[in-house]
Amino acid sequence: MTAKIWITEIEFSDATKITFDKNDIVVFVGPNNAGKSASLKEAARLLRNKNNNNKVIKSLNFEKEGCEADLINFLESCSRKTYSHDPLPNYAGLNFSIYESNAKNYWRSQEGLSELAPVFINSLTTEDRIKAANSPQSVNLTQEAPNHPIHFLQKDDSVELKFSAYFRQAFGIDLIVHRNAGQTVPLYVGQKPIPKRDEDRVSRGYLDELEKLDLLQEQGDGMRSFVGVLLNTFISNHCILFIDEPEAFLHPPQARLLGKMLAKDLPSERQLFLATHSEDFLKGLLDANVSNLKIIRIQRVAAINKVSVLNSSDINNIWNDSLLRHSNILNGLFHSNVVICESDSDCRFFSAVLSAQFDNADSIAPDILFIHCGGKHRTPTAIKALKKLNVPIKVVSDFDVLNDIYPIKQIYEDLGGNWIDVEQDWNLVKKEIEQKRPEFLTEDVKNELNNCLKTINDRIFPKGKITEIQKILKKASAWTEAKEVGKPFIPSGNATQAFERVQTQFKAVGFLILEVGELEGFVKSVGNHGPKWVSEVLNKNLKTDPELEVARTFVNQLL
Repeated sequence: MTAKIWITEIEFSDATKITFDKNDIVVFVGPNNAGKSASLKEAARLLRNKNNNNKVIKSLNFEKEGCEADLINFLESCSRKTYSHDPLPNYAGLNFSIYESNAKNYWRSQEGLSELAPVFINSLTTEDRIKAANSPQSVNLTQEAPNHPIHFLQKDDSVELKFSAYFRQAFGIDLIVHRNAGQTVPLYVGQKPIPKRDEDRVSRGYLDELEKLDLLQEQGDGMRSFVGVLLNTFISNHCILFIDEPEAFLHPPQARLLGKMLAKDLPSERQLFLATHSEDFLKGLLDANVSNLKIIRIQRVAAINKVSVLNSSDINNIWNDSLLRHSNILNGLFHSNVVICESDSDCRFFSAVLSAQFDNADSIAPDILFIHCGGKHRTPTAIKALKKLNVPIKVVSDFDVLNDIYPIKQIYEDLGGNWIDVEQDWNLVKKEIEQKRPEFLTEDVKNELNNCLKTINDRIFPKGKITEIQKILKKASAWTEAKEVGKPFIPSGNATQAFERVQTQFKAVGFLILEVGELEGFVKSVGNHGPKWVSEVLNKNLKTDPELEVARTFVNQLL
């Protein structure tokens, strides 16, 4: 048996307790200043000394595996053993140096690991992972334990090949160890040289070709950080690793790849605690489809850090939906509030109007993310995904969402409403709208369709005519005009009163229906539809233009 430690439980400031297994990958998400990075720092401090006072984490429990003899065997395997005038040896390894009797005392202690913590725990800072790519001093690998991650690549060909494969996936070039550079062990990047006949990796000809390549330590922070994260995660002897923003310096595809690699290839019985601001990195973790992933969202409310968690079963249920895989919905986990809209045009318009109201130096725009889900019928899926992690949500829908019981009932209930409270009034509004005379009578529709069809002589039915027919059929519905007109289309009297009651109930749970009908109803002086309409409207003064006053009032309801 070898000596190991792992975190078994963390209690957060809101009294939430979360338990962990010895091979869990735990990722903290949430808005800025919510306590993600602080959680990593405080957990590391509590492992060293349980009596530390913290803000985000109330308490932390961990377990040890192995006896004192197992501890000493572990120290001998991962450090250099030296004697001075003391009868017992000192053990020096990666980020630690500890006297044997002290190590035993700390192993027996119930108050924390103290100076023994760096043997089992690594808190990898941004600077640490960039410096990890620098050339370490060479050691006698047959007699001394590696004291730098690069020594593991130098010692084991298979480890070097594995890391080179990772590096090639991310950057398209090889990662090569220089095994005969004197006092240091540098890493080079580029196309790996092929030894000629009668040459090996320490032959002069091979080394000349290798040294024509670029040194890793002279490359950008992205390459160096990528290697530093993987080296410390995969081949160090630590049982627990804390990494804040592992995606730092990486482009989105590389951040996603790094997340997938960490989740898929993490050595067994090693805990990984991460804090991230990157939707791409989070998607990479999810892409790996592993059973040991936990997502913990932290949101600060006054002095309390509210915590919610997704376990692997919850993650699988959500991630199987193609909407989440191919949208920016998960980006909502990193914001204080999310507004779900029907289309990208809605998001652009509302976001621009909101920002325009906070464009001076004395004000800060609220942390609201506008996301779309490809139409109102996909809204419930987006709500469920974000509600699982207690993301505050509002939903904005066009007026015609009143047309069908699905999805309006599900949206309302998913946001916390009780459909019975609004069902009678909704039925009245729907009935009154549908009783209004449609724009076309049946005879009018037939005439329009006949005029459209009689001009077609093509063997293949033209796509343009399909669109034309769809428009004709839409005009035959009262809901088509209702969507264009909005609230004024509702008959006066009981129906309008019923709509007001529905709106009051909907707004109470964060469900807002556009009383102007649809997005274009905010500025009727501009033609076009969708993206073209938005592009033209955004040229106006969104802060002062009188025609946009209704839009500004509506957006203020989202705060």
